[in-house]
Amino acid sequence: MSKILIVEDEVIIRTALRKLLERSKYQVNEATSVKEATSKYQLADYNLIISDLRLPGAPGTDLIKLSGDVPVLIMTSYASLRSAVDSMRMGAMDYIAKPFDHDEMVAAVKRIIGKANAAKIPQAAAGKRKTTGASIDGMIGTSAVMRELYNKLRKVAPTQATVLIHGETGTGKELAARAIHNLSPRADQPIISVNCAAIPETLIESELFGHEKGAFTGAANTREGLVAAADKGTLFLDEIGELPLEAQARLLRVIQEGEVRPIGAIESRKVDVRLVAATHRNLLTLSREGKFREDLYYRLNVLQLTLPPLRERGKDILAIAEALIEKFCVQMDVPIKVLSPEAIQAITTYNWPGNVRELENAMQRAVIFCDEGNEIPHDVLDIGMELVNTADIERSTSPYPTAAPAPSRPAVSKPSSDPAEDLSLEDYFQHFVLEHQESMSETELARKLGISRKCLWERRQKLGIERKKTLSSAK
Repeated sequence: MSKILIVEDEVIIRTALRKLLERSKYQVNEATSVKEATSKYQLADYNLIISDLRLPGAPGTDLIKLSGDVPVLIMTSYASLRSAVDSMRMGAMDYIAKPFDHDEMVAAVKRIIGKANAAKIPQAAAGKRKTTGASIDGMIGTSAVMRELYNKLRKVAPTQATVLIHGETGTGKELAARAIHNLSPRADQPIISVNCAAIPETLIESELFGHEKGAFTGAANTREGLVAAADKGTLFLDEIGELPLEAQARLLRVIQEGEVRPIGAIESRKVDVRLVAATHRNLLTLSREGKFREDLYYRLNVLQLTLPPLRERGKDILAIAEALIEKFCVQMDVPIKVLSPEAIQAITTYNWPGNVRELENAMQRAVIFCDEGNEIPHDVLDIGMELVNTADIERSTSPYPTAAPAPSRPAVSKPSSDPAEDLSLEDYFQHFVLEHQESMSETELARKLGISRKCLWERRQKLGIERKKTLSSAK
């Protein structure tokens, strides 16, 4: 059971919050001030501290430094971006305004505790897995494409250059951006993450660059933008291809001149921001279509990283799946579960079009619906069982330039008994079929691979793997 400490001087709010969290199966203690919290309790014993911003004596933000690795959720009735930014800059995990919505509060608590637990899992799991020593904290995988990515991240991070991250949806672009920040000289400064597709077009300029009081209808107060909030730190703009043209012009000035001017302001303010942008779209194509400023594209495209899709990461898929299962078992307070051999076959032969995000959803479902025993059967994964040739689909739909498709392969020969460390899905399929087709029927092969017999036959035809004749048919 997760332990939560509430630091709130208003008895009505404190009592209501305690009852709400206890109904949600959390163990709760209370304090009325920072002094009482630190003298009465050991802060390191808690999974989360929820504190009011304004308290008798020291402010609630003092708990951020005193709590060590324990996450702090700040509450305040002074709901403004200014106080939110200040709290987040000091290290608060999140910010919620009073009076808070009960569902919103419970969701925030679950999210923060889950994220804190998840951050501990890769570190614990890393000691159990063989690694090359090249991995980066928070990132799982030892495949060749990931080792190459780690090397690039280490080279890129110490510089001040702008970075543009390409990758399909769900490949972990924000994770890569945070790795760049954490490996840079700005690691002790804030990283501000903004999803450009999630903010309405009418508000994006105000959110990013801020505004003066009275700059437009509804601007009742002066607001500092997120660009200024990232001063001395890193600004991560996800889905930058969705940024409106007007906001693109302002962002270009930030990059070129190192200054930002809020809407309605006369003077600009100097800012020192390291920009990391990400997109799954082809910005050069968008610029040629007039949907993205070409000058901004070339300003962004200083250092470019491309994240590999999950289907190209070989045995990393299984390592990530096991780490996710462990994470969700810890979150749900159930015994650690393992994947059955059939489930492993299904996971390693599926193409994962949704990448790590889809894998995460599948592992969460598996932990929830695995009722009996500690072994996860393949049927609870609820993933597509057809081995789609995703590589061909990507070549036809991906906005990124790709190499020409390889010529049709000649008749295959049986590979060595030990598969390579970083087999592609096609190589894995070929290896498994050639290795087992003499000892298994077509039905058994299809079941082990988690596909239909029809799909097995089609894949054989595509890869040029002839079906072995049985003794009865040979006669």
